Amino acid sequence: MKYFLQRMGFYLFTAWAAITLNFFIPRLVPGDPVQSLIAKYQGQLSTKSIASLYVLFGLDKHQSLWTQYVDYWKQIFHGDLGLSFTFFPAPVSQVIGQALPWTVLLVGITTIISFTLGTGLGVLAGWRRGSWADGLLPVTTFFSSVPYFWLGILAIYLLAGPDSFFPSSGGFDSELVPAWDQYFIPSAIQHSLLPALTILISSVSGWILSMRNMMVTVSSEDYITVAHAKGLPERRVALSYAARNALLPSVSGFALALGFIVGGTLLVEIVFSYPGLGFTLLQAVGAKDYPLMQGIFLIITIAVLVANLLADVAYLLLDPRTRKEG
Repeated sequence: MKYFLQRMGFYLFTAWAAITLNFFIPRLVPGDPVQSLIAKYQGQLSTKSIASLYVLFGLDKHQSLWTQYVDYWKQIFHGDLGLSFTFFPAPVSQVIGQALPWTVLLVGITTIISFTLGTGLGVLAGWRRGSWADGLLPVTTFFSSVPYFWLGILAIYLLAGPDSFFPSSGGFDSELVPAWDQYFIPSAIQHSLLPALTILISSVSGWILSMRNMMVTVSSEDYITVAHAKGLPERRVALSYAARNALLPSVSGFALALGFIVGGTLLVEIVFSYPGLGFTLLQAVGAKDYPLMQGIFLIITIAVLVANLLADVAYLLLDPRTRKEG
């Protein structure tokens, strides 16, 4: 319990630090964030309108920095992340709410599939060294070291084209309106195939390598030798003894991977112009949309912190030594 409380305290402090940095960054960068919105309307705004914009975006120069900081925390507790410059007057929470499901579905599904497939192949490769599964190591080593976005560019070059089944960009056909119907869903699935394939190839290779190495390490332990000496079936020794213990680091790694679902493949979405958080962040950077950038960074930070907390809980539940230390 002491261990868990210590970790909770650490993550709460980290969350406070991240939110505080999120508040100060747009106030420390050169220039005035509101000026980018004023320039968009090319001098059509009156002096009163400009003053209202400063108040609206929490940059009122008549307020002290401390007052702005307190107001920022109040907004966060009410789920108010401000207004987006790029999609003005849409709230940042609405813009993120529209982009987040695309990222979660794309990266979430591929993460689960890659973990399941990679762990299974890793167990097989580590337990049956010298088999065909072990022969995959050079290939998996290569793909695990290649960045996602480079594979994405390569996939577009090799598989996409005018007559190809695989679209090279977008999340659905431009003539469709997002809806849960027989037209939109197949189009969305078709547009997600290349990005998903890119993420899957790279991430499954990493899981195979890590699980294979853990299986090799665990296989030399004394309790595995004892299990063989007792005459237990090889399948039971491999799964109940070796794989069960080798899986512990992968479980915590999987929890962290779930946290990076939100921000781990931003460049893949940018390469494919996929309408998730990555592509939205690119639009925000191009338009100097500080509130939207703040909101996306905040969501990514919270997701990673929650994933780290889940990883700690997984260790706490699966490893008795951690409970003793707590």
